Amino acid sequence: MPEISLNILDVAENSTRAKATLVEISIIADRTADRLTVVIEDNGCGMTPEQVSQVTDPFFTTRTTRKVGLGIPFYKYAAESTGGSFSIQSQVGEGTRVTAVFGLSHIDRMPLGDISSTIHTLILYHPETDFVYTYQVDGNGFTLDTRELKEILGDVPFTEPEVSQYILDFLIENKNEADQGAVI
Repeated sequence: MPEISLNILDVAENSTRAKATLVEISIIADRTADRLTVVIEDNGCGMTPEQVSQVTDPFFTTRTTRKVGLGIPFYKYAAESTGGSFSIQSQVGEGTRVTAVFGLSHIDRMPLGDISSTIHTLILYHPETDFVYTYQVDGNGFTLDTRELKEILGDVPFTEPEVSQYILDFLIENKNEADQGAVI
């Protein structure tokens, strides 16, 4: 995948397939430490220790629609090739936490990409799942919690055009304010 936001989409989609009702996505850029940390945590069905040990193998997948699963192995490689790290913690019945740390200025680090559209897509296409999205650059940032939006909107769906546009605008504007236009 050519950008980190697509890896985030892939892992978050795994979370929704694992019946997560809550997915928390955090993107923390620390330019002083030269580090970009992405954490995706869910309360889905979780994995056994055996599954966790196999999930970075491209020839292992729990899906029945195909025989290979390249998303997680490529994501792991992308983080580690920048001098970063990758880890997965999971408990059956409790959920999964995927952490990828990238060398922020490393020449091989792929760009973050259009993270605002990625988060917007996840929110709109998974109304049964709550998302808590945090974006921070050097301590400046914001959090969007769909539980709060649902409380305010009541029965109005996120797919309502005005609501959908508001969510996308909120994500874009707050990202731009947090990173001051820096390319992350």
